[in-house]
Amino acid sequence: MNQSIEILPLKFDRPYPFVKWAGGKSQLLSVIDEMIPDYFDRYFEPFLGGGAVFLHLVNKNRIHAGAFLSDLNEELVNAYKVARSNVERLIEILTTYERSYKISPARFYYDLRDSTTPPSNKAEWAAKFITLNKTCYNGLYRVNKHGRFNVPMGRYKNPCICDRGNLRNICNVLRDRNIRIALSDYKRILLENAKEGDFVYLDPPYDPMSATARFTGYTYTGFNDKDQCNLAELVKRLDERKCLILLSNSNTPLIKELYRDYKYIKMVSTTRAINSNISKRNGHTELLISNYRI
Repeated sequence: MNQSIEILPLKFDRPYPFVKWAGGKSQLLSVIDEMIPDYFDRYFEPFLGGGAVFLHLVNKNRIHAGAFLSDLNEELVNAYKVARSNVERLIEILTTYERSYKISPARFYYDLRDSTTPPSNKAEWAAKFITLNKTCYNGLYRVNKHGRFNVPMGRYKNPCICDRGNLRNICNVLRDRNIRIALSDYKRILLENAKEGDFVYLDPPYDPMSATARFTGYTYTGFNDKDQCNLAELVKRLDERKCLILLSNSNTPLIKELYRDYKYIKMVSTTRAINSNISKRNGHTELLISNYRI
C-alpha cells in the first residue's frame, strides 16, 4: 500500500501550472501583475483552469489570508486534489504512462482517451487527465454532449507527461490548510464566501469574437451569452459587497456593454494558441476589467 510522505519545501524552484489550459493567463501575467490590488484579504479564483494567476500570487508571496480555488470541471478539480493529497502515487502512475506513450504514442493516446473502463481510483483518474492534457492537441479540453473527452492527439516529439519537480512544488503549495479546493459553480462559491476586502479574479470562458470562434466546451454545459449576463450580475453584487474584482474576457460588444459602468478597463494584445490556422493566432485583443483604481 502506498503511503503519503512528507515533502520538504523547495527553496529555489517556483511552481507553475501543471496542466495546459486554453485561455491560460501565463502570457498576460506581467500585465495582470500591474492590476493586482496592493492589499487584499482572501483570494478567490472560481474559474481555476491552469491556475496561472494563483501561482503567480504564491510566487510573489501575496497569499496571506488564504484562497478559494474552484472550478466546475470535475476532472480538473480531482487532479488538483490528488496533486495535494497523493502526489507520489500520481507521479508513479504518470511515469508509467510516459513510458507507454514513448513506445507507441498514437496507440497509447487513443486507447487511453477512448477507454470505457473507469479509473479504479482518484489517482489513476488524475493521471489519465494529466496525460491526455499533455499530449492532446494544444492542451485543449473539450467534451461532447455526453461529457466525453474528444480532442485528437497533438503533434509532440517528446512531451513531458510527468513533471516530477513541479508536481511536488504544487503539492507543497496546495497542502497549506488555508488553501481550499472545491468542485463548485462560481455563483455558489462566491455568494457563500466572498466578502469585503477579498480579491476575486474571474477568468470565465470567453465571449466568442465570431460565430465560428465559439469554444466554451470546458464542461458539457458550455458557457453562452446568458451565462455572461449572469456573471455580470454577480459582479455587481460582489461590487456592492466591496470585494476587489478583476475580470478578463474578450473584447466584444457584449462584454463592453455588460461592463460599461466600470471605469478601469485595460485592453491588451494576445495570441490564441488553440486556433488551427497559425496566421490567425495573433492580432487579438481582450479586456481586463476592475472595480478598483489601478
